[in-house]
Amino acid sequence: MNDTAVPLPFDRPGDLPLDDDAVVWSDRLLPGDTRPLVVLLHGRGSNERDLFSLVPVLPQDAVYASVRAPLPHVGGAPGDSWTWFRSGLPGSPDPASAIAATAGVLDWLARVAPNSRVAAVGFSQGGALTTQLLRHAPHRFESFVNLAGFSIEGGADAEQDMLLAAAARPVFWGRDPADPVIPADAIERTMRWLPDHSQLTVREYPGIGHSISRDEIADVAQFLRRTLLR
Repeated sequence: MNDTAVPLPFDRPGDLPLDDDAVVWSDRLLPGDTRPLVVLLHGRGSNERDLFSLVPVLPQDAVYASVRAPLPHVGGAPGDSWTWFRSGLPGSPDPASAIAATAGVLDWLARVAPNSRVAAVGFSQGGALTTQLLRHAPHRFESFVNLAGFSIEGGADAEQDMLLAAAARPVFWGRDPADPVIPADAIERTMRWLPDHSQLTVREYPGIGHSISRDEIADVAQFLRRTLLR
């Protein structure tokens, strides 16, 4: 059984909120706080504690918030396994739930960090969500980090995508060229889409599979210093 069986608890895109009690913070933002914020977006079947382990090796001049995806992942440990959207075919998530998850993250950001410069860092399905945030709110973010992720077919309309060329936000895309999890057609789609819709930095890390390496995180840290903490 997989998460395609999860019913969607919303009637329109904005009705998929994040749980404020399921966020792990390096330091809470106070009202009026202007410190830069990095939002960490875990992969399918994981939780808010996963990517937070990277914080000690990322730049310490930012606040980090690792958020939990809003949908339970069917087949995972109850209460400990979550997904951002229904998967559909491998590499082709359900676009309606992808748009809903995007709206949920943006609504949360508007509440908790209205004055902060923001970067989004996501792994796998969370990496795919960073491309959604780029498509729907490019000017809300300074930069995006997509680790072993992809772009989502049908995740935005053509007019939204056309506006991205003018926005030209910095994107870091790191991956193993032989990633055994993300299908080739999803990678090819992303290779076509990202260069035309961002200031793209691509790094390949052969041999890491569907994971994150020390060298990759060192490159991410440098990218964040340059694009968020400049």
